[in-house]
Formats: sequence, structure tokens, C-alpha cells
Amino acid sequence: MFRIRMFRHPVRAFAASCGALLLALVAAPSLPRAEQGGEPSRRKTYGTHFQTSDRCVACHNGITTRTGEDISIGVDWRTSMMANAGRDPYWMAGVRRVMIDHPTASKVIQDECSICYMPMMRYEATLAGGAGDAFAHLPPDARKLGDRLADDGVSCTVCHQITNENFGMRESFVGRFKIDALKTEGESHVYGSFDVDKGHTTIMHSASAFRPVEGKHIRSSELCATCHTLLTKALDAQGRAVGELPEQVPYQEWKHSDYARTKSCQSCHMPVVKEKVPITSVFGELREGFGRHTFVGGNFFMQRMLNRFRNDLAVTTPPRAMEGAALRTIAHLQSEAARVKVQTLEARNGRLEAVVSVENLGGHKLPTAYPSRRAWLHVTVRDSSGRIIFESGALGGTGAIQGNDNDEDGGRFEPHYREITRQDQVQIYETVMAGIDGQLTTGLLTAVRYVKDNRLLPQGFDKATATNDIAVRGEAELDVDFSGGGDRVRYVVTASDTQGPFELNAELWYQPIAYRWAVNLKRYDAAEPRRFVGYYEATAAGSAVILAHASASSTSPRP
Repeated sequence: MFRIRMFRHPVRAFAASCGALLLALVAAPSLPRAEQGGEPSRRKTYGTHFQTSDRCVACHNGITTRTGEDISIGVDWRTSMMANAGRDPYWMAGVRRVMIDHPTASKVIQDECSICYMPMMRYEATLAGGAGDAFAHLPPDARKLGDRLADDGVSCTVCHQITNENFGMRESFVGRFKIDALKTEGESHVYGSFDVDKGHTTIMHSASAFRPVEGKHIRSSELCATCHTLLTKALDAQGRAVGELPEQVPYQEWKHSDYARTKSCQSCHMPVVKEKVPITSVFGELREGFGRHTFVGGNFFMQRMLNRFRNDLAVTTPPRAMEGAALRTIAHLQSEAARVKVQTLEARNGRLEAVVSVENLGGHKLPTAYPSRRAWLHVTVRDSSGRIIFESGALGGTGAIQGNDNDEDGGRFEPHYREITRQDQVQIYETVMAGIDGQLTTGLLTAVRYVKDNRLLPQGFDKATATNDIAVRGEAELDVDFSGGGDRVRYVVTASDTQGPFELNAELWYQPIAYRWAVNLKRYDAAEPRRFVGYYEATAAGSAVILAHASASSTSPRP
């Protein structure tokens, strides 16, 4: 990618910007006639509807605030999971796993799994009458446009070409977004938040073959919902559909919360710059309300894995930038995700009784999206000498939670607790899936239902009126202390043989890829699962972070 400096002198700025533009035009490969193919109104082969990010970043990098903060679109996007979707080793391992589980449906699986991870490649393939092929483009060959489109992940000309057709409707979910595929080459639109003048339109069209137009729908949550609502078809041994699982439905969770009336997805995940800034380095006009393209989410663990194994995974983003993105993700989680309080703590009759509350600060369930994610309470109690007399939810070096039934045995799981009295009981906020045979599974195309879903609910979420796709499952459904906004858990600890005052510490931990979801890949004898398990075991000690914490003593509780 090209990084352009900002100059105060207008002539120098123009020269520098034009130089960057020329570099972009030279670097972006022209398409051979054989690849273009088809009649102009219905072009059906690779490269006729999308461009890779190198056509965009030359002009949309080199952007800073007045204080010097780099808010370059290309720089920020390149560190995100969207940019690195096509090289995500966990995704590759998961795709290979379900292909082994359902060999007769291999082609359908690759097509479905490439919808949101290699969207440009897959969209072009379907327009040509074919299907997405996830592994045909790995490792990518830079000489092949299909490989370049796959490797560019969720790139600029995907999101910015999506129209508002069927927005918010089931027809648009599971990556079934619409672009105007019938426009002739050079006439396609890319939508943005701002109106663009004639001069910049000419420059952008010259560099990318797209014409920018204002499209307010680019700021709507429904845009994000097209790929972040995944309803997965479960298959039997013959590859026939036997059920459906709401694999990821953060948009529906948001719609059922108070946040649907106050904040969009972009409000949190593309935080707005608090001043007027340019959105291009080529004589950029100052704009108000520009959203950073950081796409902060919850997968710091994968960002660090991509960074550590960058040579294997062909990661081109500089190491310092990737680590900075992981730290930014953690900071976002620790400031915006949750709050923990010790509401009461009393020592009496030889035991210690406490109530710990957890508040979800986000606009969807916590955690949300991919079902490998989990959060849990780690609670310790110390006596007057500092000795630990009780501990629930400690994280081990392998990524497993001590006392968690599911980490010890894939056929069992921890229930949702109202009261915890033993150290082998852990309050884990998670989903647990089962297949049509009732057996627990981490196979996305085997699961037909959730036997447990006690992920923390957003403010305003009503359990009684929630649809099946976002319903609470298991013991939490009847827990009056588990409701919209959070949860309260009572801890009762025997303390008859020790002395107070007692100190209770409560931490809410979060792990993007739970131990069971990684270890279940071990039995699959294929390159991608083997590789990911090796990565996981090498990095498991850093697989989780503390989102929030609180402490109190038996004589003076404090938040």
C-alpha cells in the first residue's frame, strides 16, 4: 500500500498526490481481454465488478488530524479482520473440518463459506454461473486476478458498492447483498457518506473506474447485517439439509435492544473523528462525521496470531501496526464492553456471602457473533493473611477454564448459575450447540440448536418477546436476575476455619476462541486444522483478556 505525506504547500501537495495517483494506476494491473470477456452490459468473469484495495489506498492514505493522528483509511483497514479475512487460519481450519464432516457437500460448503471471507471472488464466480472455491485461491498467486480478489478479503469496493436493496430483510442476509452488476465498465458507483465534487469524481474514476456518489445507507446497521447475519443450514451424512442454526445474529440482538434507537453498528465499530478532517490526501475537503476504518471488534487473539505467523499466512501489514490494532481492540473491549460490581459482601455464621453483578455496555449480546466466543467470571476470595480460600474460573495455560465441564469433557457443559457454592462451578456466558442427535458439537453444519445461550443481554432486551433466533436458552431463561442489561450471581463460600476480613475479587474474562472449539480440531487429519491447532497451542496463554473487574472487603465493600 502507498502512504502519502500531507504537505502544507498546495503545489507540493498536488505534486505528491498526483505522484501517488500515478503509482496507483501503474501498480494496479490492467485486465487482459480474456479476463474481461462478455458483453458490456453483462460481464461475467473476474475483475469486471471489483477492484482490489491498491486502487483506493493511494489517495485515501496520508490522512491526519490537526494533532497528527494518522486516520488513513487504508492503513486502518489493513490491520482489521476484514482485510485479513481470506488468510484467517481458524476460518480455513473450520472450512476444512466441515468438508471432512460432510464430504458430499464439499462444493456447496466452500461456496457458502467464501461468501463473507472472499466476497469479491465469490460474487464474480456466481455472476459467471459458478460458485466460490475457498481453497482454489490459497496460497494466492498474484498473477491471477481471482486469487488477488480472494486475498483482498472484505475490501473497499465490496462494502462501498452495496445498494440498499432488501436492507434489513432475510433476503439480504448470509452475504446476499446486492451490487449493481449490470452497469457497464467505468459507470459503476461506489457509495460514500459525503457528496463528492466533480474534480474528485474525475480523479477517483481515473484511478479506480468507479464514480463516487453520496449514499446515506452506507452508515446504516442494515449494511453490516448483510454479512454479519449468518443462518447456517445443518446437513446430515448425505449432505441434505436437516435444520437451521442462527450462527451469528448481532443485528437482530441489536434490533431487540434500546440501542436500535440511539446507535448504529458503525457508531461503535467505526468511531467518529471528533473534528473535521479530509477523507483524501488529494486536496481533501474538511468533512465532519468521518468514521475511522479501524473496524474494532473482539478478535485481538486472531490479530496477534496473524502477526506472529505472518510469514506462513502472507500477512503484509507491518508488525507494529498489527500489534497496535490488537491493543486497540483490547482497549475498546475494556472501555466499552462491560462493567462488574460487587454489590454485597457479608461474613456471617462461618461463611461469606456475596452478590456480583455484570453489566453489558454494548448494543448486542456479550459476547456476540461467532459461537466460539465466551466470557466468564473469575472470582477469588482471600482471608486476612492473603491466602486464597476460594477460586472459581481460573484460566489455565492451555486456554481451558479450570472447573469447566465442557473443557474437561466435550460431552458436558456448565449450566447457567444463580448461585455458586463450589470452586468447580463457573459462571460462563456462552453458547453450547447440539446436533440433531442431541450430542454436543462445535461443528457449524452439524448443529441445529443451542442447548445453552446465556450470553449477557444488552439494555432493553426482553427475554419474553425475543424471537427464536435470539432467544435465551437453558437455565438463564428462568433466572429473574438475568435480564436486559446484565446478570447477578450469588456466591456462598465456607469460611469457618479462617479469619477475616475477607477480600473478594471479581473479573470478567473474554476469550474469542474457546478451548473446546480449538481442541476439537485435533482429530481432523488435514493441513489446515493441524496448522491452526499448532498456532493455538503456541499462543493459548494469551487467548483471553480481562474486560472488567471489581473488588470488596467484608468490612468495606467498594465498586
